Amino acid sequence: MKAEEYNLTGWVRNIPDNKVDGEAQGDEKGVAALLEYVKEGPKLAHVVKLETADRDLVDGEQGFVVRR
Repeated sequence: MKAEEYNLTGWVRNIPDNKVDGEAQGDEKGVAALLEYVKEGPKLAHVVKLETADRDLVDGEQGFVVRR
């Protein structure tokens, strides 16, 4: 998973209308790299829009999970 490659923690999930929601935290360089990857998306994805927002850090968060 790309987020783990960049040593980020957080989560991601599919939501209605073929959208994806998630949060990631880690060092600035890792977050920036993940955002660049997400802008392009995986090979079969069609990224129309990317929205970002700063959030408070989640202390003690470990790993990156896919929520279902």
